[in-house]
Amino acid sequence: MPRNCRPVHLMDPVPVPEPEPVADCDVCAARAGQRAAARALGDQTTAIDCNIEIRRHPHPKREGR
Repeated sequence: MPRNCRPVHLMDPVPVPEPEPVADCDVCAARAGQRAAARALGDQTTAIDCNIEIRRHPHPKREGR
């Protein structure tokens, strides 16, 4: 029986910029340090996890926003 499907060509994922830690935030600074250490060891999974935590870490709203 012949197959009626064609090959799928996937595109390269769009690169997402790495999040910047918020100034004067100890949690963000710690995650940025862990991210750098993980990258130095070639541990991309931990580096990505740190990026997610930096992005999701809540900060109080600033005046004028």
